[in-house]
Amino acid sequence: MKNGIHSYLPPLGEVARRLIAPRRRGLFSAALLILVAACARHPAPAADIGGPFRLVDQNGTSVDQSILKGKWTAVYFGYTFCPDVCPTTLTALAQAQARLGSKAHDFRVVFITVDPARDSPSQLKTYLASPAFPSGAEGLTGTPDQIAKVARAYHVYYRKDGGGADYGVDHTSVVYLMDPRGAFSRPIDFTAPPAAMAAQISQAMDQG
Repeated sequence: MKNGIHSYLPPLGEVARRLIAPRRRGLFSAALLILVAACARHPAPAADIGGPFRLVDQNGTSVDQSILKGKWTAVYFGYTFCPDVCPTTLTALAQAQARLGSKAHDFRVVFITVDPARDSPSQLKTYLASPAFPSGAEGLTGTPDQIAKVARAYHVYYRKDGGGADYGVDHTSVVYLMDPRGAFSRPIDFTAPPAAMAAQISQAMDQG
């Protein structure tokens, strides 16, 4: 997981990568619980997570890291053809957003694709328009090189899995909460119930 998260977890080797594969959900969920616990014990320096990027949003507009400023932002890497983890996480974030009450207007979700070959701006726009997903979610895509750069900045691992039109993408699944300055605040446990996710976000807001 974003691990870059050097202080969070051990170096991301083949074992950790295997645990990330969405098709191996049993191992994946167990690994996530361990990793989130590690994050809580060993917070990484904020400067180690995130950084400059230039991508394109779902409206075809060029954006950079300044899109993260002004609100508390949950950054999540995934792809629109993801069969399970991505839609489940986005749905949970939407439900957490609804539980934030008056704080919801200071919170948003930014979804960055790890599948730029298929996730065009229009594809992201259609996908994120689902009423089950967070209100006002921003979708970002770019060239393969641009996606690789932003993934490295967040220590996100991803790899194409399979061939043909319906290939999958194994990828890190971590929710990064960024503060209104655009700096990393903390990871949000995406395996938690929406009420617990909302509590984590609200606590971060209260602590500044």
